[in-house]
Amino acid sequence: MTHATTHDAPRDPLRIEHVRLIDGTGAAPVDDATVLVDAEGIITYAGPSAEAPQSAPQNAIPRVRVVDGGGRTLLPGFFDCHVHMSYAHGAHPGRRGELDPILVTLDTATRLRNTLDAGVTTARDLAGLSAGYRTAQETGRIVGPRLQTAVRVISHTGGHGDVRLPDGTDLSDGMSELADTTDEARLAVRRVIRAGADLVKVCATGGMGSPYDDPDDEGLYEEEIRAVVDEARRHGDRPVAAHAQGNAGILNAIRGGVTSIEHGYGIDDRAIDMAGERGIFVVPTLSTVYAGINKETMPDYHYQKKTRWSGLTKENIAHAIERGSRFALGTDAAVGPHGVNLMELSYLVDLGMAPLDAIVAGTRSSAELLGVDDRLGSVTAGRIADLVLCDGDPLADIGVLGDPANVVCVVQDGVVRKDLLGIADGITEGRRP
Repeated sequence: MTHATTHDAPRDPLRIEHVRLIDGTGAAPVDDATVLVDAEGIITYAGPSAEAPQSAPQNAIPRVRVVDGGGRTLLPGFFDCHVHMSYAHGAHPGRRGELDPILVTLDTATRLRNTLDAGVTTARDLAGLSAGYRTAQETGRIVGPRLQTAVRVISHTGGHGDVRLPDGTDLSDGMSELADTTDEARLAVRRVIRAGADLVKVCATGGMGSPYDDPDDEGLYEEEIRAVVDEARRHGDRPVAAHAQGNAGILNAIRGGVTSIEHGYGIDDRAIDMAGERGIFVVPTLSTVYAGINKETMPDYHYQKKTRWSGLTKENIAHAIERGSRFALGTDAAVGPHGVNLMELSYLVDLGMAPLDAIVAGTRSSAELLGVDDRLGSVTAGRIADLVLCDGDPLADIGVLGDPANVVCVVQDGVVRKDLLGIADGITEGRRP
């Protein structure tokens, strides 16, 4: 689902010149490009500077913000399709109820801002974030990525989403919906939709961070997943994301009709083929095995599972890359750190994905997964102006995008949100795109 945005900042037309354009479509870069954005925040031109429309006569429009990119790289705003913004890095989801909710709210707003400053202009939260944050971003109460949220995750008792204490006490502050039959699964969908969910998330397997199961354990039955998918279809045709790590549960999720496989650590050739036939996305969240392992801060059961699965994960996701699976970008922050989301691109490249393909996975393909590719995900005429300007050449060194210090400008909906170049002082009178 998508939502209109009420902007909290004025928008002047933008003319961004002297940039190397990587437009997110997979096309070859344009070495000397100009991008023009109108006062509604819509891209009107993106291409070679030599072919860009000329300036209008004096006084045609009172103000235009002209940005000299200085040969830097201009890309679409990125997506993170798997985050948990209401949790601090490394926080145990079963203990959030012990925290002051006011502090959680303020800290979440800070994490959202840091994520935007890292170059992520759209994010999908897959449990823990109330729909109020989405509305707050839409209406300008907070600055951060535009949001889609699952609100809570649907799990069976003792499954990956059941983080209650052994005596049944729930300290997760309502992170999950428990469902142990097909009918209960349908009711759980209705409850999360009532809470404002844009999509539905289910646990098709156990997991690493959950205390009572393992990644190879199966979660909801295939028929329960199918019931969730059907119920989500009946209520606005919402997508269904499946936490799915072990291969048996991955297969159940695929057969059940989900939209995306989250993590996919144990994916095999059969699952790769089935997902490909059905157009199902894989969101591998490699940050969890590259940057999400810390023996000093993790419970021992979590650490042991992570170390046991990290090599297997890299091997299987590398094979899925080689096989041409349909990837979207996700990090699972807060399992890994917030605010360095685009390090995920480096991990994809480390496992064999070409840098340009990794950028497409984080832009156009992710926009397709979220159902917004008709207006986001590429720097092309008619799309909303979500733009990232970075130092360095990410095709030569994809790692430059992983350091937020290299992200010198972020534009969202045509509004300059991050400005390390003094763009606010670069307004030129009487010019227009």
